[in-house]
Amino acid sequence: MVHAAEVERTILHADLDAFYASVEQRDDPSLRGRPVLVGGGVITAASYEAKARGISTPMNQRAALALCPDAVVVPGRMEAYTEASQRVFEIFHDTSPEVEGISVDEAFLDVSGLRRIRGTGEEIATRLRERVRAEVGLPISVGVATTKFLAKVASQEAKPNGLCVVAPGGELEFLHPLPLRRLWGVGPKTAARLEAKGLHVVGDVAALDEDRLVTLLGRAHGHHLHALAHNRDPRTVETGRRRRSVGSQRSFPARNASRAEAEAIVLEVVDGVTRRLRKADRVGRTVVLRLRFGDFTPATRSRTLIESTQATDPVLDVAKELLDEVWPTVEERGLTRVGISVTNLGAADAIQLALPFGTRTNGRLDEALDQVAERFGADALGRTRLLGRGTWSVPMLPD
Repeated sequence: MVHAAEVERTILHADLDAFYASVEQRDDPSLRGRPVLVGGGVITAASYEAKARGISTPMNQRAALALCPDAVVVPGRMEAYTEASQRVFEIFHDTSPEVEGISVDEAFLDVSGLRRIRGTGEEIATRLRERVRAEVGLPISVGVATTKFLAKVASQEAKPNGLCVVAPGGELEFLHPLPLRRLWGVGPKTAARLEAKGLHVVGDVAALDEDRLVTLLGRAHGHHLHALAHNRDPRTVETGRRRRSVGSQRSFPARNASRAEAEAIVLEVVDGVTRRLRKADRVGRTVVLRLRFGDFTPATRSRTLIESTQATDPVLDVAKELLDEVWPTVEERGLTRVGISVTNLGAADAIQLALPFGTRTNGRLDEALDQVAERFGADALGRTRLLGRGTWSVPMLPD
């Protein structure tokens, strides 16, 4: 048995590129390849085409347009950004059970214990990037390293829309040639102070005696930068913050899906969602079905259960009823995405058993399936209804 302390840490830092502007370019093809500014009087986001012209954020709109007169200014659409963020975070949580959200467009993922069932950090990051592009339509940069600090540095080096892997043992070789500003806590003033002493790259800071650095910057700041310059960062990925929903989705090319195919996808997604609920020791009351039709218009349906649950069958029953409500539209327009989420979450120990007790016996089956998935991977045991379904949807990663 390999103990957690013996497993070499593998941390991913995933960061959506020019998030707000990328959502605008995704939703309006005429904006692709053009400099896009998001905001009103103050520009809150800029596409990489605009950044290449010297625009940074936040910036006054007049100053931004002086630098880039042909830029397209669009108002912010928080509802669209929120939806995109939620969909990306669903992929994060499908990728690893250990996710720490930093903001709406970036997160740390600890994939240290997943090598046997999902591959190396590079392989996991590659699939994550492919899923975000295929299912959400957005570019994302990912850094892979043994510490949170270096994973974030790597993701910055990977931008835009890239992947940077720092191999174990090569951390300092990667880090030391980088400019001082790559160290957290080095802003313009600190950089100027260090450069005045002949320090220009991270390796210069690493080579400086720690007491000398403390004298230059103060005790806390000096110790902090000296540790980072040697890639000493003991922080772990913090997953303690409770999520408001648990969900997942599958995307596929536009087609007129049969009812059997659509129900198979719903079953596949529900299996993954309820498994994650049980693993997190959570229950939920509201089931939400999100579809995207063949013409790329969305639809959302939801229903609240009388009792909270983490069991597969009641969630699946409701999901199929919600699918019934929109099926005529699916037959008319086709289908490109199926998503299921469970909201109104609570702790599993808060469930009050309903009478008559024991009418559902599938709880033990759920537990047995979870144990198999935990030990051998989610695809080790499957449902007969999913056999021979084909692979026309984006393949489901093990939960």
